[in-house]
Amino acid sequence: MDIKKVIDDNFESMVELRRYMHQYPEVSFQEENTKAWIYEQIKDLGIDIRENVGGNGIVARLQVNDSYETVAIRADFDALPIQDEKDVPYRSKTPGVMHACGHDAHTAMLITMAKVLSAHKEELPVNVVFLHQHAEELLPGGAKAMIEDGALENVDYVIGTHVSTKFPVGTIKYNYDTMYANADSFKIVVNGLGGHGATPQVTKDPIIASASLIQQIQTIVSRSVSPLDSAVVSIGAYNAGSVFNVIPGKAEIKGTFRTFTEEVRQIVAERLEQLCMGISASFNVHADIEITYGYPSLKNDHELLDYVIDNVREDSFYVKDVEEVGPAMGGEDFSYFAENRPGCYFYTGVRNSDKKADTPHHHPHFDIDEDGMKTGVETMLKAVLNFNKK
Repeated sequence: MDIKKVIDDNFESMVELRRYMHQYPEVSFQEENTKAWIYEQIKDLGIDIRENVGGNGIVARLQVNDSYETVAIRADFDALPIQDEKDVPYRSKTPGVMHACGHDAHTAMLITMAKVLSAHKEELPVNVVFLHQHAEELLPGGAKAMIEDGALENVDYVIGTHVSTKFPVGTIKYNYDTMYANADSFKIVVNGLGGHGATPQVTKDPIIASASLIQQIQTIVSRSVSPLDSAVVSIGAYNAGSVFNVIPGKAEIKGTFRTFTEEVRQIVAERLEQLCMGISASFNVHADIEITYGYPSLKNDHELLDYVIDNVREDSFYVKDVEEVGPAMGGEDFSYFAENRPGCYFYTGVRNSDKKADTPHHHPHFDIDEDGMKTGVETMLKAVLNFNKK
């Protein structure tokens, strides 16, 4: 296969796929039209397709030879509840919803991969499964349900990528061990006894208690986690009362904590619970905490990562730079795939300030330089085509 030629020949249609998705986004667990559209793009490629896998997921298998190993390539396709504020022809047509994280690009690349590889089936040294995953952005995510519904049956390896405006077009970035953190959240309701602001002595003030609790929560990382480990605890929401002269009956705190190891994860969770108990006793209130464990940390398989990355270090057309970067505190439910099979996950650079493609993810002006999709497709095509040399 002439990789450069097939990428160039399919680039215009890949851009059209991405822009169509960008105009018609759907949020997590509501991707009914998106999953139907994906099916329409791949239904005539001569591949075995399972729909509604674990919900809205699609699993498409290109079976080349029963004696070959099988590699799965995953792309997520849900959008975010954000208003698209870009002034571009392909701006979202759905009020309050947009592809602000690049999942439209992931899907366009995977559909293109399916078209190219099915047309060159006789050249492939490995079977390929195309995992179109719903609901990456919202717990409990779509990956776990898809796996429980058999998405990884007869799959030996899993590969995925995330476009990133942190890195310029033409770059592939990776972390040799941990790409993303454990992404967990908590909600604390401090129940007290409300009353008039002029007579605080007859109340059990949840505002004072919760304010102290928030301050103490910020000591967890500095005083309970080793300086050699990484963790972050952040408060994202605080709600209490609505009237200036009334002490409310309760206050609510919401936050997240991110860690890389299970040991540190449990240390943070236990300290949150202990602090709530202490505040309850100190202020004569009831601080009830609910912890929600989100996606586990995403760890790359060293052997598979070496193989995928080494394929594009030299003699590449669109990959100009391959470099290791530090881990990120974000969450990614590709981690469930990587827990079940050897997995490789990397960043594909799509940053280009000249094209206004330099805004952070989850921002109303988020956009990508679509030339970056060539880099991602080249990396994954080389991984598939050279699999017998792994």
